[in-house]
Amino acid sequence: MRRYKIKELFVTRQGEGFHAGRAAVFCRFSGCNLWSGTEQTRASSICRLCDTDFVGTDGTNGGIFDADELAHTALTLWQQHHPHDTEPFIVCTGGEPLLQLDSALIDAFHQKQFFIATETNGTLLAPPDIDWLTVSPKAGSRLMQQHGDELKIVMPQEHWSWGDCQKIRERGHFRHCFIQPNDDGRQMRHMAHIMTYCHRHPSWRMSLQLHKLWNIP
Repeated sequence: MRRYKIKELFVTRQGEGFHAGRAAVFCRFSGCNLWSGTEQTRASSICRLCDTDFVGTDGTNGGIFDADELAHTALTLWQQHHPHDTEPFIVCTGGEPLLQLDSALIDAFHQKQFFIATETNGTLLAPPDIDWLTVSPKAGSRLMQQHGDELKIVMPQEHWSWGDCQKIRERGHFRHCFIQPNDDGRQMRHMAHIMTYCHRHPSWRMSLQLHKLWNIP
């Protein structure tokens, strides 16, 4: 029986993209294939953008679970916070969740009636039956998952131009396309550039990290 390493599991509001503002259980998987998670290796890693601690299993409600245990724990958290909401929503994130998320865990979440959203860097092919797939590619990595419900590109990224964003969109098949400002202390400048680009290319929308404005996890 497979067991899953979970950094943290908590109830909050989705802060980014299409489902921003929606109540959710966040299931943060431990580990990533584009960065080790240690500051010593950030500069030499493919992804240098991450602002999240995904190392180990020592976060809130973190641990090592089998599929049924994890689904049960997630539903219990949901019911504690939203006892009258019968449409539980879970966001599988990381790190890189597709290193661990598989059909057995997806089935276990669905048995608890969860709508499953997953946020991936796109370097691994997603298993079937995920309800909402957000692909957020990183410069320097090979994009394998070229279709999904949502494309979310953080800009600026070193070695990527605005034209690269458009090429990714044109080569793939995504229902919704977002550009999100890099959280590097120059967000207002980045937002202005993104808004200009979105005005010229109306198929794109801007995504903000609203949970940081709301001061919630």
